[in-house]
Amino acid sequence: MTFPRRKFHTLALTALSAALACSAASVWAQKGETVRIAWIDPLTGLMAPVGQNQVKSFQFLAEQFSRNNPAGVKFEIVPIDNKLSPAETLNALKSAIDQGVRYVTQGNGSGAALALIDAIAKHNERNPGQEVLYFNHSAVDPDLTNGKCNYWHFRLDADTSMKMEALSAFMKDQKDIRKVFLINQNYAHGHQVAKYAKEALAAKRPDIQFVGEDLHPLAQVRDFAPYVAKIKASGADTVITGNWGSDLTLLIKAANDAGLNVKFFTYYAGVTGTPTAMGAEAAGRVFQVSYLHSNMGGVASQVMNDFKAKFGADWYTGSTYHLFALLSAAVAKAKSTDPVKVAAALEGLKVKSFNGEVEMRKSDHQLQQPLFISVWQKTDKKNSYDFENTGHTFAEVRAFDSYVSSTPTTCQMKRP
Repeated sequence: MTFPRRKFHTLALTALSAALACSAASVWAQKGETVRIAWIDPLTGLMAPVGQNQVKSFQFLAEQFSRNNPAGVKFEIVPIDNKLSPAETLNALKSAIDQGVRYVTQGNGSGAALALIDAIAKHNERNPGQEVLYFNHSAVDPDLTNGKCNYWHFRLDADTSMKMEALSAFMKDQKDIRKVFLINQNYAHGHQVAKYAKEALAAKRPDIQFVGEDLHPLAQVRDFAPYVAKIKASGADTVITGNWGSDLTLLIKAANDAGLNVKFFTYYAGVTGTPTAMGAEAAGRVFQVSYLHSNMGGVASQVMNDFKAKFGADWYTGSTYHLFALLSAAVAKAKSTDPVKVAAALEGLKVKSFNGEVEMRKSDHQLQQPLFISVWQKTDKKNSYDFENTGHTFAEVRAFDSYVSSTPTTCQMKRP
């Protein structure tokens, strides 16, 4: 900016200084503020190990991003146990709001996610000036950003249909896949995995037979031997499952115990406990579709190594990084920590994350990002990250650019 070469009257000079001071204040109004984020997920029950790992992941990255982010803000995580229950999730949300928290994250269970979407929408409508924004880190039911989409909800994971698009694109070229068994948790996500698997493979590999399908209660089964017996009896050579946490760990363990020699195509084989259950017996037989794997290099490997050095555990919920990368960029863009202004800034926002450029699609608030297929194998020179100290790791076998798995949306977004 340049000014005429003339003397300013004292009053004019004072006014100019005040204007510049106000401008600077607006640019850096958020600098030094602490953004509190309520983490609402299970810390008790069979899925507690997953929640415990994830809360550490959020706290670890909150600390990292607090040291350096484009908005100059600090981040603080407020953990609240929802016991994997939609009803408890609503109690947790009320507790967070009562504490003055304006940002919420949750991801374990689409039922809890839907409860949050509805409750936050109602709260924001009834309480202008006290709006709350919800970052969904892992609940992947496609309906959440389609028919049930909401302006205050932003999903950081790829949804079930996006992952199946990538998984089936890989599976169609695997000629040894002929007979598939579907086993999933009996809730929205599990139903959707089965639905999209049948649709995608019917289109890409109509010769593949589905020889069985089973649904089981979420986080209640302790012995999967009867389910494995049914898979074995079906003659399947391949299993597709969206199971996570104890439901995948115990399924894999039962399969190993029964000598079930099939390929597993999974969404969450890298989640706490499952790698240990797989061990050497599952090498070359378990595949995972995800936006993060254990040998990506760059920022991802740095976070994994630092996290393991601090906690002796593995960082696998990559959406924890997405949250802070997007939120800090949106706060900087909005020049405010107000969720109303931040939500507007998030729409269409692109940032560089650990897996490449990601974009928060404006039409439905579904993050668009690259996806990867990896296989469980013994560590080697190229794939050296040791998962759960098993001597094994996930090695990339196929990468898909964002556009490959970008599925259309039916969302009719209503903006405030």
